[in-house]
Amino acid sequence: MSLNSVFEGARSAARSLSLITSEKVSGLLNELADELVANQEFIIRENEKDLNRMSVDDPKYDRLKLSASRLQDIASDLRSVSGLDSPVGGVLSEKELPNGLQLRKVRVPLGVVGVIYEARPNVTVDVFSLCFKTGNVAVLKGGSDASFSNEALISIIHRVLEANAIDKNVVVLLPPDRSATEALLNAVDYVDVIIPRGSQHLITYVRDNAKVPVIETGAGIVHTFVDASADLDKSRAIILNAKTRRVSVCNSLDCLLVHKQTIKNLVFLVEELRNSDVVIYADQEAFKELKGHYPDHLLLPAKDEHFGIEFLDYKLAIKTVENLSEALDHIARYSSKHSEAILSEDDVNIDAFLTQVDAAAVYSNASTGFTDGAQFGLGAEIGISTQKLHARGPMGLEELTSYKWIVRGNGQVRA
Repeated sequence: MSLNSVFEGARSAARSLSLITSEKVSGLLNELADELVANQEFIIRENEKDLNRMSVDDPKYDRLKLSASRLQDIASDLRSVSGLDSPVGGVLSEKELPNGLQLRKVRVPLGVVGVIYEARPNVTVDVFSLCFKTGNVAVLKGGSDASFSNEALISIIHRVLEANAIDKNVVVLLPPDRSATEALLNAVDYVDVIIPRGSQHLITYVRDNAKVPVIETGAGIVHTFVDASADLDKSRAIILNAKTRRVSVCNSLDCLLVHKQTIKNLVFLVEELRNSDVVIYADQEAFKELKGHYPDHLLLPAKDEHFGIEFLDYKLAIKTVENLSEALDHIARYSSKHSEAILSEDDVNIDAFLTQVDAAAVYSNASTGFTDGAQFGLGAEIGISTQKLHARGPMGLEELTSYKWIVRGNGQVRA
């Protein structure tokens, strides 16, 4: 079957989604959650085929890996999405014009949503659930690294759809080769929007080559600033969590900015990172403070290239700053506008940081690890948008809708 035929099937299926009741949509998502858990041995077995082709040292390995607990989490997200109200049909505004025309601005699905992603098979289920809940068709282009995993998940989704007499073309998985990516980027007659999820290289490539409109989800170059007034115990726990909870995700900490008055407490703040073998690239002042107190093989002098990088690994850059202003300047220069945090007990500095930092999510006294659709109460996420048009931050159900104007008249003509 040609890819144009696949796209035509997806476009045709989009019309049928509007006929499915919300009760049936929710019931199917719950049924799918049960089926994923019931078939976890099959899914994990297929996932292992992908894992066996990748080095365990590859930063993508952790993203690729599925386990019983992670499948339980995916199933839990499905049930969360099932329980949410769909925004489709919601009235954003309404009014009556002096000439009697009645206007309503109503949420509608985007239509056919293409998603290009790398070694993250959970995206397959997340995207389907959010698109299905909002009446969108999902056209998925996963990476070759996760081909066995994605095909296993899609086979279960299709089986549940067919058991409920729903066109399985409401979600399609394209071949993992590059030609499928090119076809999707150029599918202007069939696809309404493309959302890339993955490395900065992938996102840049999609943005530069797509003829279909793109919602850009950016890489996460994440900073946390430890102010002079920071509570040390809270800061120590937040730094550890933000860096080591899961290093392969885009909200993990990459660069720690430390106020010069707090540098004397740096050993206390980062010493637990040694338990996870975190390599620290420290500037001159931070290196001097840590030398002899942090393992030598894990402590290296920072170079210019260690700032402004998304590590996706057990690595952390540390820079000493004179004040809040210098921290803000550093973030403005290197941030990918994903997630940024301040650790401080100074309300003036906190307010200044939250106001002035240009990012999709800004935090005070909390781990950036919370930048996630499920954590934000969205059930799951399509991605985390770092742009400012249409959507910003974790993209859930509302971000998968547009709107249209419904105009009711009674014979009005325009002069």
